[in-house]
Amino acid sequence: MKKIGFIDYYLDEFHANKYPKWIEEASGGTMRVAYAYGKIDSPAGISNAEWCRSHGVELLDTIEDVVERSDYLIVLSPDNPEFHEELSDLPLRSGKPTYIDKTFAPDRAAAERMFQLAGQYGTPMYSTSALRYAAEYTADSQLEAETISSWGPGLFDTYAIHQIEPIVALMGAGASRVMYTGTAASPALLIDFGNGRQASLNQLGWECPFMMAVKYIEGPTVVKKVESPFFELFIESMVSFFRTSIPAVASSETLSVITIIEYGIKAMEKPHQWVQLPSIDGSRH
Repeated sequence: MKKIGFIDYYLDEFHANKYPKWIEEASGGTMRVAYAYGKIDSPAGISNAEWCRSHGVELLDTIEDVVERSDYLIVLSPDNPEFHEELSDLPLRSGKPTYIDKTFAPDRAAAERMFQLAGQYGTPMYSTSALRYAAEYTADSQLEAETISSWGPGLFDTYAIHQIEPIVALMGAGASRVMYTGTAASPALLIDFGNGRQASLNQLGWECPFMMAVKYIEGPTVVKKVESPFFELFIESMVSFFRTSIPAVASSETLSVITIIEYGIKAMEKPHQWVQLPSIDGSRH
């Protein structure tokens, strides 16, 4: 039985509540969440100690203890990515396979530091939105997308990743500029990938389902509404990563996702104007 350690801002949150059962099921009982650390108790839920008692997990006092006793590590804090760099510092120095929950980092600079630290210590690591694994989005992944129109719920700073991640998975990491075209109530972003390839995302309220229309360079235009169990598909990928130590998402794509989010927020300050993105190697397009 391989043991997994949770490292979280606080443990009583949706991902921490669901992952233990899903991981045990997806791994056929060969992996389980055994240890956990929370920086603070939930401000609106149960304490870390209560969470651990209810999930049969041992609460440890320090991140160092979790890292030392675990085979694999998961840094959670899905709604507070500003703590990811702090919470992942020791895991990324450990050499042990480490998954870092969405949103990977609050900005590109932090994301680059985290990848550099993992590389320095030979730590296998990746991050993703679970929406990357929706079967509807991966069905035609062998085709090259030319134009994408993506719809979804939520607010830009916390939920845009669930649309940007699949867009980058389909279009690649080569976005060159962004333009904010939305309103305060309905955020919207246009992303230019060059050579006539573009993607748009619209956030149309919490009732809006995740869906996209994709026009392929060679092939049909396909409308995809997410109805598949994307969280379960994502957990299967995570379990495979722990078994193989092969990251499931390229660092260039994760850096691209974080860059689009960071500069998308900047673009809100001057809507309907293009904002150039730094390229993955640090230069500007």
